[in-house]
Amino acid sequence: MNEVKGFKVFNPDWTCRGKRYTCPGTFEEGVTPDVCNVGMHFCERLVDCFSYYFNANENYHVAEVIAHGEISRGEDKCCTNKLEIVREIPWSEVLQLANTGKACTGIRNTGNCNTGNCNTGNCNTGNYNTGNCNTGDCNTGNCNTGNWNTGDCNTGNWNTGDRNTGDCNTGDRNTGDCNTGNWNTGNWNTGDRNTGNWNTGDRNTGNWNTGNRNTGDCNTGNWNTGNWNTGDRNTGNWNTGDRNTGNWNTGNWNTGNWNTGDWNNTFGSAGCFNTEEQPVMMFNKPSGWTLRDWLNSEARRYLNQIPKNVVEWVYSSDMTDEEKAAHPEHETTGGYLKVLDESECAQVWWDGVSEHVKCVIMDLPNFDAEIFRRCTGIKVGD
Repeated sequence: MNEVKGFKVFNPDWTCRGKRYTCPGTFEEGVTPDVCNVGMHFCERLVDCFSYYFNANENYHVAEVIAHGEISRGEDKCCTNKLEIVREIPWSEVLQLANTGKACTGIRNTGNCNTGNCNTGNCNTGNYNTGNCNTGDCNTGNCNTGNWNTGDCNTGNWNTGDRNTGDCNTGDRNTGDCNTGNWNTGNWNTGDRNTGNWNTGDRNTGNWNTGNRNTGDCNTGNWNTGNWNTGDRNTGNWNTGDRNTGNWNTGNWNTGNWNTGDWNNTFGSAGCFNTEEQPVMMFNKPSGWTLRDWLNSEARRYLNQIPKNVVEWVYSSDMTDEEKAAHPEHETTGGYLKVLDESECAQVWWDGVSEHVKCVIMDLPNFDAEIFRRCTGIKVGD
């Protein structure tokens, strides 16, 4: 039979798969060898041994072997029924044979000065790096201290950009996590130079902005310093127009609050270029009241107390045929719990308030019972 030379790794006690060996020595088994099943296994290339002994170190024994018996071959290993242990290989020689680079203390490195395993770069202390000077694992870039980086100089994990200190960044110079832009210090940014979170624009210092250069939160426009703006260059909050310095404006260039027009320098204007507060319509007629009067009124305060999601018990005897079909359980429970809609809730509230509250509301300018019912669902009379 042909002799096949190879290499074999043994546990620190010179055992392998429960069988004890000696060095030197020859061992036979009365079997027909079959890779991964029966027989004594070895590899023709030393580096292939460490596919099965990945954590092997200088405490393990590595030996030159010769197969004299029958041979069964696999993809990267063989087995035989007669194996000679020729000599033990010193660990320093193992490192030279298992690595293609120089000065490596790990296994299966193709670079130089690696202390980890399976590196193709140089000066890595981790494993499976293809770059240089990495201290983590699975990096394809250089100078990374984290894991799974494809960029350079990252200290986090799963970065595809450069100089990130967070995780899961695809941009450069991020200090947060999950950024796809550059120079972000927050998280989940897709733009550049953000210091907040969840921004999709550039140079935002707030959160949830989709525009640029915002310093507030939840803006979808640009250059806003307030919150919840959908326009540009607002310094207030909840504006949907541009260049507003107040709050709740839906127009442009307003400096007050609650304006829906343009270039107003007042409160509650629906027009343009107004500097004085305007009267509002009530019950389809001029009221003499300004929006500020209405917002501060006792009537508005009472009406804002109308509850929602009110429930009441309806007995079976009072249920309609449609309600009985929708709630067959009424035959057992004797009725069902009805959730009132907004108009029903309003009527229940009205029927229960004091006469003083009713008078305050009915004293509103131009009060009209029919219009009031159409707007609120409340019938003020029998």
